[in-house]
Amino acid sequence: MIIVLKQNAAEEHVDAIVKKIEGFGLGVHFVHGKERTIIGAIGSDAINYRDHFTSMAGVENIVPIMKPFKLASRELQQERSLVQVGDQVFGSPNFKVIAGPCSVENREMLLQTAQEVKDAGASLLRGGAFKPRTSPYSFQGLGEEGLKLLAEARDITGLPVVTEVMDVRDIELMVRYADMLQVGARNMQNFRLLKEVGQTSKPVILKRGMSATVEDLLMSAEYIISQGNKQVILCERGVRTFETATRNTLDLSAVPVINSLSHLPVVVDPSHATGRWDLVAPMAKAALAAGADGLMIEVHPSPAEALCDGPQSLKPERFKQLMDDLRRIALAVGRDL
Repeated sequence: MIIVLKQNAAEEHVDAIVKKIEGFGLGVHFVHGKERTIIGAIGSDAINYRDHFTSMAGVENIVPIMKPFKLASRELQQERSLVQVGDQVFGSPNFKVIAGPCSVENREMLLQTAQEVKDAGASLLRGGAFKPRTSPYSFQGLGEEGLKLLAEARDITGLPVVTEVMDVRDIELMVRYADMLQVGARNMQNFRLLKEVGQTSKPVILKRGMSATVEDLLMSAEYIISQGNKQVILCERGVRTFETATRNTLDLSAVPVINSLSHLPVVVDPSHATGRWDLVAPMAKAALAAGADGLMIEVHPSPAEALCDGPQSLKPERFKQLMDDLRRIALAVGRDL
């Protein structure tokens, strides 16, 4: 439930409210709005304690949170959350583009790609050091060596880096090198991993599972936020349907749906959604127009030689053209890029 505080509520009154919330075994979540401060009393049975707070000094109103995802809900927080990754902020009018190779293959390729996406206007560099592959015989990534190369690319270009974490045993290592952790589609409901990531201070980009509903995605975000990490970005990357023309079916309607249900920023990954480089640009433009806060796009200098997901990767020159097109669309819909 939401406890709306009176304007200029005394500090001792706020402390008393927090103490009582904690006494009932509920979580405490502060939201400081422009005009009001509210306290989220978080727990499956929180509303049962409503009458204990209605007459307390400093309380203006009590509002139940009806959605099962409490902390990620617009009911708790109307204002958009701003998630900072390095010097970049997601959730603001400024549209962000995360770009880079699917996997870190070698130093030369990574540094070349990092510089080219930087020059084209990308905000963050992506690259997989550990790769979840369908086949155990496919390239699995360079591991810690890949993380070191990502850190070097950041030092050279200034781009914050995001990379995927697959195992709770790798988290300590990952946080030493990455600016943002990615939880991939296959791990969206790996609840132990979500809890552990939620105990770090790193921003997290959470991808929608291949057969997950929007509510499933928001409930997974709830696992991360409930552990104390509020820096969560959601990612729509397509869902599995009967259609075979594309790798997945990109659900662009999920963007406005998520924006209506949650205060968390949402980005779109048209590369994994379509699996085809020629469809990445039109879907990226549509995502911007649909209200997404950013994109995640795969770029490789020689897609035909890529060790992972070459068919969906843009060449640097095509990525540059896409960025030019996105700037025009951003201007038309009142965004910056």
